Amino acid sequence: MSKIARFWDRHAVGYSKRKVTNEDAYQKKLEQARAYLTPDAEVFEFGCGTGTTALNLADDAGHILAIDASQKMIEIAQGKARDQHKANVTFAQDEIESFVGLGKQFDVVMAHSILHLLKDRQTVLKQVHELLKPDGVFISSTMCMKGVWPWLRIIVPLGHFFGLLPLVRFFRPDELLAEIQQAGFEVEVSWQPTLKEGLFVIARKKAP
Repeated sequence: MSKIARFWDRHAVGYSKRKVTNEDAYQKKLEQARAYLTPDAEVFEFGCGTGTTALNLADDAGHILAIDASQKMIEIAQGKARDQHKANVTFAQDEIESFVGLGKQFDVVMAHSILHLLKDRQTVLKQVHELLKPDGVFISSTMCMKGVWPWLRIIVPLGHFFGLLPLVRFFRPDELLAEIQQAGFEVEVSWQPTLKEGLFVIARKKAP
């Protein structure tokens, strides 16, 4: 079990009880994501947490495969799927860095509140590009904290060193957008409710 998996296992129950901080913005993100889904769409989500977004979008897709590093997060998500009778969502414990798609490509890949927690974001963005079908869509929401909370640049590394906080990368919205484009995407939607909330992006895989 990786260090990050152990961290999120410890925090899974508390995480599952958190409420969305900006419900209006979250519902807008769901609405815009639905516009890119079809009844037969094959969707992949990494860093799914306890499955809230996957389950909210399940009725609009054919099938959703959602993974998370934390087995406890996945167990909570599986329980929610059973309670909500969402049979077209499969939850599995895995990390995007080790995920093997077995040659399968998806219509949509989602990554919500996870890109800023990755050790090598650029490599993962290239992996996402490979996981998508031609003309496939990447949907993400990411905290871009560089310059927003300067004091976090000191506290977060210390917290991570002592196992109290996850690894966090600091970058600006324009830096993330540039990385997404460099990975082979064309950005179609980009908006941020406030500077202290996630940057929502919908980007399409460029034609070869």
